Amino acid sequence: MYSINLSVCLSVCLSVSLSLCLSVCLSVLIHSLRYFHTASSGLSSFPEFVSVGMVDGVQFVHYDSVSERAVPKQAWMDRVSTDNPDYWERETGRYQVEQQVFKGIIETAKKRFNQTGGAHIVQVMSGCEWDDEDDTTDGYHQYAYDGEDFLAFDLKTLTWVALVRQAVPTKLILDQDRAGNQYRKNYYTKECVDWLKMYLAYGKSTLQRTERPRVSLLQRSPSSPVVCHATGFYPDRVVVFWRRDGQELHEQVDPGEVLPNHDGTFQVSVDLYLTAVPQEDWGRYECVVQLKGIEDIPTPLDPALIRTNWGKTGRDGGRGQTSPPPPPHLTSTSTSTSPF
Repeated sequence: MYSINLSVCLSVCLSVSLSLCLSVCLSVLIHSLRYFHTASSGLSSFPEFVSVGMVDGVQFVHYDSVSERAVPKQAWMDRVSTDNPDYWERETGRYQVEQQVFKGIIETAKKRFNQTGGAHIVQVMSGCEWDDEDDTTDGYHQYAYDGEDFLAFDLKTLTWVALVRQAVPTKLILDQDRAGNQYRKNYYTKECVDWLKMYLAYGKSTLQRTERPRVSLLQRSPSSPVVCHATGFYPDRVVVFWRRDGQELHEQVDPGEVLPNHDGTFQVSVDLYLTAVPQEDWGRYECVVQLKGIEDIPTPLDPALIRTNWGKTGRDGGRGQTSPPPPPHLTSTSTSTSPF
């Protein structure tokens, strides 16, 4: 349940570039509604409170302590306010209350850790998931403090899990609130899911579309791995793998993370190491891209198809074609009630 590192997921949100959040922890295997809250003190260049909501990895609402307004981030959210005229006023009021609560959380957390001054950050990820095939649901409510996971709610046991020793007093207090914990479970497995389904219906043309990936084979230098790079696909529930003689490879490969593109689509790369493979055996290899709703896309390991960073296509000299920009990991710089 706690395999996702919350502090890593949320630390990228501090840049207020929410597309980066996607690259870390928002893989859409089932439908999800997630809220990310970040409160800070001692950081003059960053708002004291920032909150965003995301449906299936797509940001649909934003609030910060500078504007103190909840604002839509998707055109289809206009339909929500048309059908629910008081929606944005209600959401703004809710976020304003959260903003004040988080101020108290930070001050209390500083006391727990025997801190006085300096820059400090509280982060929260909460939300729900819904599998539209078997109708199962799940939810989560997790806290981090200064980049470290702090506290998480266990919906199965209706108890809190202290992830550092300083969180133990909080866990013991919250575990006594059985009615509140039961409410949290009901909210994340029922009410939250109802909101998720509503947002999915309003944003169906965007959130439930399918865009076919473009697949390229790339290589930085003759001694570098061959990279199968798929980009431009949506949603991000993609599977990319190399296989030899029809069998998926689990060695010689290095899969990358699914990353967001600026246009709302995604990209991913999988490296294949061929240092010990003679070129005459390359024909036994192919990269396969699988995306729900389309047929598998196989790309054979053909030297003539490989685009290189030295300006030619293929190891045999190619046709002098200039390669497209390599994926991020091939470049020198990477693009990536109070409980206290």
